[in-house]
Amino acid sequence: AAAIEATTFKNPSCPIYQNVSTNAVTDPTEIQKNLVFQLTAPVKWTQSVQNMIKDGATSFTEVGPGKVLQGLVKKVDRKMETTSAAI
Repeated sequence: AAAIEATTFKNPSCPIYQNVSTNAVTDPTEIQKNLVFQLTAPVKWTQSVQNMIKDGATSFTEVGPGKVLQGLVKKVDRKMETTSAAI
């Protein structure tokens, strides 16, 4: 938490969905505060994905070698397009 609080946050180039609020956040101070809360708060995955879809998301890309998150997105909305990107 101390490292997060010591970091300067700038305006994001796109909205950030955080597990504690499940809504799009663009205020750097709120993003920073939420990151600290996320360290110990439960993950609200379903609500986060539902809000992204409600706000216009048409596809999800999982970054990394697995496909676990793609499967979790499909559990929320079977028709949602998912892909992965790994280096």
